[in-house]
This record gives sequence, structure tokens and C-alpha cells, in this order.
Amino acid sequence: MKQLTLGMVAHVDAGKTTLSESLLYTTGTIKHQGRVDHKDTFLDYNTQERERGITIFSKVSALDYKNNHFTFIDTPGHADFSGEMERALSVLDYAIVIINGLDGVQAHTKTIWNLLRHYHVPAFIFVNKMDLTHYTKEELLDSLSQLSPHIMDMSASEEDIAALDEEMIEEYLETESLKDTSIAKAISNRHLYPLYFGSALKNQGVDELLDALDRYTLEKEPQKELSAQVFKITRDERGERLVFIKVTGGRLHVRDTIHDEKIHQIRLYQGNRYTLVEEASQNDIVALTGIKKLQAGDYIGLGHVIHSTLRPSMLYQIQPSKEADINHFFSSLKVLGEEEPLLHLKLFDDHAQVSLMGEVQIDILKQLMKDRFNEDITVDEGDVAYLETIKEPIEGVGHFEPLRHYSEVHLYLEPLPQGSGLVFDNQCQNNLEERYQNLIMTHLQEKEHLGVLTGSPITDMKITLLGGKAHLKHTEGGDFREATYRAIRQGLKMTESVILEPYYKYELVIPTEALSKVYYALEDYPTPTVVNENNDITTLHGEAPVLFLTHYQKELLTSTKGKGQLFFLDTFYAPVENQEEVITKCDYDSESDLDNPTGSIFCSHGAGYYVPYDEVREKMHLPLYSAMKQEHTYTHNPVHISDEELKRVYERTYGPINTKLSSDYYKPKQDHVSSNTVQVLDEYLIVDGYNVIFAWDELKELAKENLGSARDKLIDILMSYKGYRGCHMILVFDAYKVPQNKGKSQMYHDMEIVYTKEGQTADAYIESITKQMAGQYRLVVATSDNLEQKIVLGHGATRISSRELLQDVISRSKIQKEEFERKNPQMHSYAFEDLKKS
Repeated sequence: MKQLTLGMVAHVDAGKTTLSESLLYTTGTIKHQGRVDHKDTFLDYNTQERERGITIFSKVSALDYKNNHFTFIDTPGHADFSGEMERALSVLDYAIVIINGLDGVQAHTKTIWNLLRHYHVPAFIFVNKMDLTHYTKEELLDSLSQLSPHIMDMSASEEDIAALDEEMIEEYLETESLKDTSIAKAISNRHLYPLYFGSALKNQGVDELLDALDRYTLEKEPQKELSAQVFKITRDERGERLVFIKVTGGRLHVRDTIHDEKIHQIRLYQGNRYTLVEEASQNDIVALTGIKKLQAGDYIGLGHVIHSTLRPSMLYQIQPSKEADINHFFSSLKVLGEEEPLLHLKLFDDHAQVSLMGEVQIDILKQLMKDRFNEDITVDEGDVAYLETIKEPIEGVGHFEPLRHYSEVHLYLEPLPQGSGLVFDNQCQNNLEERYQNLIMTHLQEKEHLGVLTGSPITDMKITLLGGKAHLKHTEGGDFREATYRAIRQGLKMTESVILEPYYKYELVIPTEALSKVYYALEDYPTPTVVNENNDITTLHGEAPVLFLTHYQKELLTSTKGKGQLFFLDTFYAPVENQEEVITKCDYDSESDLDNPTGSIFCSHGAGYYVPYDEVREKMHLPLYSAMKQEHTYTHNPVHISDEELKRVYERTYGPINTKLSSDYYKPKQDHVSSNTVQVLDEYLIVDGYNVIFAWDELKELAKENLGSARDKLIDILMSYKGYRGCHMILVFDAYKVPQNKGKSQMYHDMEIVYTKEGQTADAYIESITKQMAGQYRLVVATSDNLEQKIVLGHGATRISSRELLQDVISRSKIQKEEFERKNPQMHSYAFEDLKKS
């Protein structure tokens, strides 16, 4: 029996829970089909969920269909609980993305889609509420195309479906049909996203979806080694700690030991009910009891720690009531901090600080503290969650040597582009034992390291292990933890840091009559662009700081009389404009932060003593590896060889080129009067398609996900370029590995596209065609293949590298755009000047 884990993901109110209910009811798993509005669904059994009509916590259910056992995880759809949804994605085999047929693709849908791409989760798409929508299937499919061009209505022809994947194209050309396994493989590779329509409430389209899950899914190969991923921590009604895992290999038994802790129970959950089992095997989703150390994102056996890509952008201070026991208040928050790691809980003397996604999560937190722990709390208005990075690379040194302890660590900190996060690498340059190297790499990734300006987490940098030192007798495991942490902090103090603040990419849907008011309110930030105007409604896209937009929501409702809607599409970080003000406001002193010291501990006369960060280099026991590296570096100056020089080398090696030049064909005859005019031959640009794709970074990245998409994009780019250049063009693609392929040539508008035959490379074709066309046209060949460049030069053609072609494409596009703007000047608008003056 095929066993898979499927996740239900969607924007809030799209009908996830209703579809889960329908699937369970249709397969006979439950006898009564509940409704969200009736507050009697099988999965939304939490009181807060039933009162609010939304999913807050992910739930597990399972059903059998034909020869399949499907475990479903119903995830929250509200953006405030995206952390709970993201943790579930790490254990999915497939996702079912539910789209509200009344709205099409919504703001949070795009966030979900990006997360599915990050976790490489294949997806089926179900457009719900088709019984209520006024949109046609074609209109909804057009809306979905903004997520991916590979979303396909499965009622389409097999020929259309095959066009989305190279292997399916080959199969269809050979057999004029597609096997289910071929379609399943394309889905698994994320080359195809099957699309279905229906109504979960009325059980319409649900059978078709189930049938697709049966036919077009693949089970992973069995793994003998024990491995499991932790994706959820929660408590049952009695307060028993539950560790939800997916077993991804091997078997796990009751009374097995994990990190010195024994498993008491293995529970198989169906909603809020469970069955006790003695063992769990590959693909099982189970809850363990008796385990206290494992946290969400951890793994058992083979695997790696999963870190959330989402980060709440607001910080809030939480105060207990005056009558509260402060220890009980803190312990209650620690429980919730385990269950929701994105809270990033910090405890102070008399209050706590948490990160939260929005107003709904704040309300739920207050209610949970009251219902579960009888704690009344107050939450302040909040402030943005800053991050820190660095401007220049630096080598950080950490030394830890109190009496009978010893360790030293050297780390190289480098800035990365915005949005890169933290990247860790091991390039140890001395003979430090491998076990100590592994310890250091673990310590680098086990905690959130703080910056030295505001105490905010660091990001967008690469941290590389350069070297370390241990003592044969006195080094213990914990010593390298201390040295690693101190090396990071010392490096941060020795270079210049930058404070980053969160920005939202937003979507504004407003009455058109309110457009001038909105522009006026946003005048201090990048001007939003109009993406859609439909009768009296205008949609804008833009970006602005989170702090501003959080407070602007109320102003928007007032200025649009409650009709304006603000959606947050994405979050990114950018440097603050007022760094000194932020530093003053945060009032953080890195030298007073005893939990995150910037200096090191050295030993003298049998006692340890503290050395400040700026004196560590004078005391360290190892050399600065980055300085040694700089001493041995050299500069490579590339040499450009001209066509003339290349031609001279070719003739010296292979003899003179006998191909006639254009001037030979057009020499005036003796009995004619000579003229000052010269006939210019038509130009043919011949492009080695795949060579160009893998030389252009943008197309190369696209090709990693889908080669066909990269090929289509290149064709579109070259069509525009052909118009700018005013030449004939032949675009050649390798197809020499395709069995029994006879090759083909087709015209796309007025550009010839050639797919070579079996056994014929693009190089060979280009060599042949340049030889045939030599002397008849001015031939230019675009490729970065050195040998091919030499050969076509011998045929009288000139050559241009793939990189040079890219630069010419960009240059000519820019010139054409400037020419268009010169000929079509924009009229000056005075629409808002009077408003600004008033």
C-alpha cells in the first residue's frame, strides 16, 4: 500500500478544513460531514478555532483510498499563524493548495507558494467554491498563472500536458500518449501542477481529486537507517508533552532511547483522538511522549535541523498582572515558546518579550494564557524587530581558557547580499581534530547570535571556520561552544555593523476616488505602481517600512471609509535611514551583555582572566589565517584577444583562409564606371542556444528548475533583440541525445529555430551552416565554445561570446527604451500639487 503525507494549505477562508472534511466523509472515514459555520467539523475541535471559524493549530488525520494510505495535515490559513503552517511543510510529500474560487490568487497564496518552492514540495491545486463564483475556469486559470506557467487544468489534452516537461514531450512524440507514471514523475519534479475545480461543501470535484492523488503520486524509496523529522510540539488535555514527528526511514519503538530519553508512548492521531502503537515505520506521522529535549525542527538519526524562513517583524513586551506569580508567568510562556518557536521568547526581570505576526495572534496569545494557565497579560503596541549585518569582512577570534579548560576558534565573517540569511562553511586550515571541527559547526548553528549595536539577531553573512586549537588534556566539549560564541562577537566588534529594519511589499485595494489621498500618505516612500484599474477599484503594489504600514492600516480605513484593503505580500530587510536614533532608542550595551560576551578568557599563573575584544589579537595562540591568505593572493588580469589576432593565429596554424570576402564578390568590372557605393550583405546571427542559456546567470538559474522555461525565455529575449538589431537569426538547440530524432527546423515569427538530429551537436550544425552560407551573408556566431569560435572564424564568420551577446542585448534594449521615451514624453501631472499645498 502506498503511504504518503499530504498537506492542506491555503489563504484563510479558502475552504481547507471543509475540503479535509469532505475527503474524510467521501472515503467513509467519518460518518458526519461537519461545517465550519456550524462549528462541528472533525478537525477544528479547539474552542478558539470554532468561535473564530479559522484554523489556528495544524491537525493530523488519515484516510484509506483504493491502495493508498494518506495522512493529511490541515494547516492554518491565516497569515498570523504561518509559522505553524511552515513547520508542517518540512514533512510533506505533496501539498494540496486550495484556491478560493471567489477571489483567485490572494496575497497569502503567494507566500505559501514561495514556501512550497523553498521546501521543494510538489503540489496539486483545487479551486474551491465553484458553485458560488462568477469567474470562469479560464479566468481563474489566468489568475493562477502568476504563481507558475506550469499549472495545468487536467481536463486539457495530453499534448498540452506533455508540453510542460522534456521527458513527457519525448514520450508523447514517440507514442502519442502519456503514462500515469510519467505524469506522476513530472509532478514530483515540480514541472507540472495539476489543477482541479469543485465545491468541497457539496463534495463536487472531490472524487476527481482523490483519483488524481491515487494515479499521479509516487512513494519514496524505503530507507533502512532510522531518521525522523520533528515538526510540532504541543500538549494534550492533561499537559503531557507531545513531540510530533514524521518517520522518514527505519523504525522507532516504544522504550527506544533518544538523546538519553526513553519513549513512553507512540500515538497515532486522528483529529483529537489517538491510538497507541508499539512501533512507527517509514512515512508514519506519530506523536511521542516522554521526550523533553527535542524541539520543532530537530531530527532523529539521519537528517538536519530545519530553520524557519519566516520571521515576525514586530516585537512586543508582555506584562503579567500585578497579582501574578512571576515564576508561573515565565514558565507558562516557556511552554508556549516551545510550541511556537517564532515567538523568540526573551525573559527579563519583570516582563517578557515576544515576536508576533499580527493582531489576531496577539488576541490568541492572551486567550491561551488565560485559558491554559489562568494568567491575565497585557501586550504593548510593539516595535519593529531589527536585524544586524556587517559592511566589511573580518576574522573573529574567541579564546576560552579558565583553569583546566582550553579552546581557541578563528572564524571569518563576510557580508552577503540582502536576504541571504546566514551561511556556514568549514575551511579549517590547521590540524584541528575533525570531532572538534564538527562541534564548532554545530555551535555556530545551534543558537541565534546577536549583533553588537542593538542586540538584534545577525543575518546576511557567511561565517567560515578557519582554524582552532584544543588541549590534549584540558579541552572539553563545552569549551568550543564558549570560544565559538566569543569569536562571532569579537569579529562583530572589530568591523562596522549595519542595522536593518523590516519592509513589507504590499498590495492596496482602494476606491479610485481615494487614490490621491493614498499617494499623499505614502509620499515619503517609493511611489506605488498601479497594477489594475477595474471600474471604481484600483490596485496598487509598493513597499514601505513595516513600522509605518502597521500604523497606516487604521488611517487607510478612515480615509477610504472602510473600503480600503491592505495586504502584505512579502517581507524583506533593508538598512535603516536613522541608525544613530535606533541605537539610542534600543539602549543596548554589548559590553554589559554578560550572556553574549565580546571578549575572551585567557589563563595566567593558574587563573583565568578576561581580555577585552580589542586586545584578543595580542593574546591569541594561533595566527590570523585571513592575513596569511592575503599574503598569498594574486590578481589575474584577463586578456582579450581580438578577432584579427585570432585570425592571424589561425592562419599561422592552419594556413590562409580561402573563403572569399564580400569585397571579392562586388569588385567593379573594368568596363563599368566605379562607384562610391558599397553593397552591404544581409547579416545572419547564429546562436548556440544552450551555450547561451548556461552562460547567462538568470537563464541558468531558471534552467535548474525547468529547462523548457529557460529555452522559451531565451526565444522571447532574442525575438526582441532581433528587431533591435535588424538581422536574420538562427537559434540552434542540441537534441542529439534524443533517440530516433530526425531533427527539425521551424519558424517562430521570422526567426528560424533548429533542433539538431540524433548524433548531431549544435556545434556541428553551426560549423556546417556557416560553411554553406559563407560569402553569401555577413555571419556572426554567438557562443562561448573556444573551439567552435576558431572553426567558424575559419569559415569567414565573426564571433561574439555569450557574455558579449548579453551585454549587447541589454545595451540595445536600453537604447530603444530611451528612444521610445524621447518620442513619447510623459505629460506633467498637476493632480496632487494643490492637495500637497493645502
